[in-house]
Amino acid sequence: MVEYARPSVRRQLRQGWLSRWIALVALPLISGCAVGPDFAPPPHPQVSGYTAKPLPSQTAAAEVAAGASQRFAVGKDLPGDWWRLFGSRPLSNLIARALKNNPDLSAAQAALRVAQANMAAAQGAFFPSVDASGLGSRQRTGLGSTVGIAEGTPTYNYFTGQVQVSYTPDVFGATRRLVESAQAQADNQRFQLEATYLTLTSHIVLAAIQEAALREQIAVTHKLIGIGTELLQTLRNQSSVGVVSETDILTQQATLAQIEQQLPPLQRQLAQQRHLLSALTGGLPSEEPPEKFELSVLHLPRDLPLSLPSQLVEQRPDVRAATANMHYASALIGVAVANRLPNISLTSTVGVNALSLDQLFSPSALTWSLAGTGLMPIFHGGTLFQREVAAREAFDQASSQYRSTVITAFKNVADCLSALETDAVALQKAVSLENAAAKNLALTRRRLKIGEINSFELLNAQLTYQRALMTIVLAQSNRFADTAALFQALGGGWWNRADVEPSKPVPFSALFDGPIY
Repeated sequence: MVEYARPSVRRQLRQGWLSRWIALVALPLISGCAVGPDFAPPPHPQVSGYTAKPLPSQTAAAEVAAGASQRFAVGKDLPGDWWRLFGSRPLSNLIARALKNNPDLSAAQAALRVAQANMAAAQGAFFPSVDASGLGSRQRTGLGSTVGIAEGTPTYNYFTGQVQVSYTPDVFGATRRLVESAQAQADNQRFQLEATYLTLTSHIVLAAIQEAALREQIAVTHKLIGIGTELLQTLRNQSSVGVVSETDILTQQATLAQIEQQLPPLQRQLAQQRHLLSALTGGLPSEEPPEKFELSVLHLPRDLPLSLPSQLVEQRPDVRAATANMHYASALIGVAVANRLPNISLTSTVGVNALSLDQLFSPSALTWSLAGTGLMPIFHGGTLFQREVAAREAFDQASSQYRSTVITAFKNVADCLSALETDAVALQKAVSLENAAAKNLALTRRRLKIGEINSFELLNAQLTYQRALMTIVLAQSNRFADTAALFQALGGGWWNRADVEPSKPVPFSALFDGPIY
């Protein structure tokens, strides 16, 4: 014989069941348990320097423009607007305009906003979802099927409205890992933006240096053309009195034509650099920037900030982006593991049903339901397991990519330091060569006028002097380019920038997806 529980007993049973259900749902939320690995950034490389040999205290110096000695300020921080160290207002103006108009930078900024919105969307899974629905209809059915619906009337109205609340407790942290992965993607896009910013500013500086070098090479070529023209006239004057032969004149004409032939390629390269600067500032080639650059107006920084090796992985945007990519892959391992574990869903519905609108708000029209669903994966053909395997392999891939990025970062800095040291010596030697070549050319011209030498010695003196002048120009531009490359390799000082816009706060109305906001 079955004994029925009294109402008070049944109430206690219901309350006990409800308490246990709430405890079951709340326990994993309170404990904060999330399956899968908890990500920790990789340790910094344990090295004390960038190169195998210790750095000199300063580079070599030369008695010429851009020939000053540069000192390595180890541990000194790099400013966010590092290009101002070159002391060129036109360069700063050009970069400021590019930061406003460059489409690649705008695209990177939009990509960051997309990632931040996706992260905010993923956080919505922490909250219950609430949906409202309503139905109004007029129906006709057979008399045999309308008993108890509209008092035997085959045609009737039917109205219903309900609010459904559903919630999936994050028992094993799948939602938390998804949000974590979205946050890592947002971090990755943040540093992709910083990398785009650094690439843009570096390209502008290097393009300006290249333009200045081309202008100097064109000026040197015009100078050499003037010297060659003067020497040709000297030979013609000597030919009229029988001192030199026609062969000497033809040789000098060929030499002058060879020098003049170098001018059009330099002018073409200069035009292309101008087009590049137009593009970098967000303009078309016909919209040439007003700024023009020459080596003489650029200042070579004397003190070179040099971050410690332990700081480089924190300051390079590409390394930080690779770290965020590792974090993303790590979080997806937790998602894959959680998908193989039980899942619980709760659903509650409150509504009204009535045959007329005026009855919708009567107590008798109220309906409700409460349901809980548990799902335990048993057999999916190995799909869930293989997805976890794939997630772990993806993390290994991201880890290897991170190591490769770190190695490249240290190599970039080491290459720049070596270039700064050797190119300073190269400029010093180029100045010595130019001084000797200039003296030799002057002496050769005097000896030619008095008839002591022939045109072949003059030809050799001209070519030597030409190479010496061009070598100096290239060595000067290399020192500027090496300095800019070092600042880029060190991360560009983005952490010291004051123009980074803070994230906009999300309004409370954004939590609602309907027209309520």
